[in-house]
Amino acid sequence: MPMNDTATTNDSATMKDTTRGYVDLHCHYLPAIDDGVRTTEDGVALCQGLHQIGYAQVVATPHIRTAMFENNKPGLEQALAQFRQDTEHTSGMPDTGLGAEHFFDDVFWSLFQNNGAVPYPGGKAMLVELPDQAIPLGTSQRMFEMRVKGIRPVLAHPERYRPLFKKSDELEGLVRVGALPLLDIMSLAGKYGRKPKRAAERMIKEQLYYAACSDCHRPTDVPLVAEGIDRLTHLVGAEAATAMLSDHPRAILAGTAP
Repeated sequence: MPMNDTATTNDSATMKDTTRGYVDLHCHYLPAIDDGVRTTEDGVALCQGLHQIGYAQVVATPHIRTAMFENNKPGLEQALAQFRQDTEHTSGMPDTGLGAEHFFDDVFWSLFQNNGAVPYPGGKAMLVELPDQAIPLGTSQRMFEMRVKGIRPVLAHPERYRPLFKKSDELEGLVRVGALPLLDIMSLAGKYGRKPKRAAERMIKEQLYYAACSDCHRPTDVPLVAEGIDRLTHLVGAEAATAMLSDHPRAILAGTAP
């Protein structure tokens, strides 16, 4: 995947400009609905922390996973509406939006086919998560079908899947059918251990990632996000890093990603 688009420099002025700052497509700031923050106060602290390090827009992506996080589209829409109401007069907040982190199983597929899944704002793409231990048979076919129906599959944290720790063959197959790999930036800071960190660095060298996100679950994650951004910048350069953090997430939302 190309990572050398013309990028806009992120300085103190552009951090407050919602057309230029970073865009986070994977974050868990809605309170008490999954394994993210537990309180509105922590949700605010998380969003403010991300805004302070350059994020102009942060999309909430609560888990939808059977027998673990039994969330649904109407409930998540209400949770975002309540969070926005509770934070209406709070300063230092990024723009907010709603998606979901869908566990890629038969239940998700039924939701997708019946308009029960939660796309990103704009309705052009959707975040999916695979099982840690194995990439299920038929995944590439279903991702291809998603794209045929006008929804781009965005793949959460591929560096954290065991089948991809040492080689990227299966990921390359998903990319060929239109999946957009999304780097969890904290992997570069070592949050998930050595193997995901090494896999992330390898996938960066292979130019497999299209965009990067925070996957923050609590305010204390923000310093690790900042560390990960620094590491990404060191690995690919400032222009390509900003493309992954800003330009490419915007292209996903707009439906213009290649």
